[in-house]
Amino acid sequence: MMSLIPQKSKRKSPIVNSRLFAQVCAVFLITAMLIPSLPPNNKASALGTLPVSSVFDLTDSSDMLIREKPLQRSTVLQSFAFDNVNKHIYTAQLIGGGLQLPGESSAPTAETRDINGDLCITKLDLSGNIISYMYVKGAGHGVSFGVEPGVGQNGEPVAYLWTEIDSFNDNGSGRGTKIARFPFTDGAVVTPNTPWITKHTIIPGAVNTTVSIDMTHGNLLMRYKLNDVFRLAVYNLEQVKLGNYVSLVDIAQPTITGNPTFQGYALFGNYAYLLDGNYYGSPGSVAPDGNTYITSVNLNTGAIVDRKLTKAAYSLLYREPEGLAIQIPNMNNPGAARLAMGFASYISSTNSGKQASIYYKDVLN
Repeated sequence: MMSLIPQKSKRKSPIVNSRLFAQVCAVFLITAMLIPSLPPNNKASALGTLPVSSVFDLTDSSDMLIREKPLQRSTVLQSFAFDNVNKHIYTAQLIGGGLQLPGESSAPTAETRDINGDLCITKLDLSGNIISYMYVKGAGHGVSFGVEPGVGQNGEPVAYLWTEIDSFNDNGSGRGTKIARFPFTDGAVVTPNTPWITKHTIIPGAVNTTVSIDMTHGNLLMRYKLNDVFRLAVYNLEQVKLGNYVSLVDIAQPTITGNPTFQGYALFGNYAYLLDGNYYGSPGSVAPDGNTYITSVNLNTGAIVDRKLTKAAYSLLYREPEGLAIQIPNMNNPGAARLAMGFASYISSTNSGKQASIYYKDVLN
């Protein structure tokens, strides 16, 4: 039978409760001190968690992949990326003036194309021969982009491009505010409103958004500017495609003395590689040495690991450094990678139309 005698209360005394409350508060205070502040996207991020990888030896001599190859447009190469599965090179450049695309009432000037952020993407074979091309309007300046090999609906190989998109006018030059993913399509003209592109607002309010893809490790590196500071953030590629924007690393881009002209970047493992410099004849850049530097950054610590002058392609006429990318020559051995650097040059002393060259370093420590 259930007892009808009232049971004693199991509540602890007020003294015990106050002690417990104080202990809980102390635990929360200590925990709050140990947890790093949230990254700019306001989503929790574990900083410094990229698996440790090999790092490129920047003292390694450079080898030529392609030299003085024409692209679809005669403008400066801005960046490039590799489809290592299907053995293609993709390049990005501003469209320039004099070309009227479908839907346009006239041919915009080069200045207008620059302000709008209108890019030409050229598809090359590994010998530098043009295969095809497409246009991306309203993208940005093309400082960096990525390629993700894939398979189409009918089983055919497809290269998905990751580019900046939704360009804005940044002092006379278009710069992206979001990231877009879409299949490279021969002869197509893509705009920010094209229905078959997927746009990602990874960090609301960010500008100057560009991207590099590390297919070997399955990660995406986005360089962006927020509150007038350039930052480097790494995300899992598959998670980004699902709309999950939780960064693995998010650090301020290390400051380099002299604030050199930034020309590109690439991701491999837990290292980012930065390219800076100017063309021959500009202040600080005189043939044959130039002022082109590659800097390696440990993304887990934010520290600069090395910084070296490169005289690759020193004999080019004009020679402007433009873009970094990772090449995997043999997909059966993804650890044998190449750090490739791009250069723009004149066709001749009397023709300032631009050509593209790519050199690489392939020693990893």
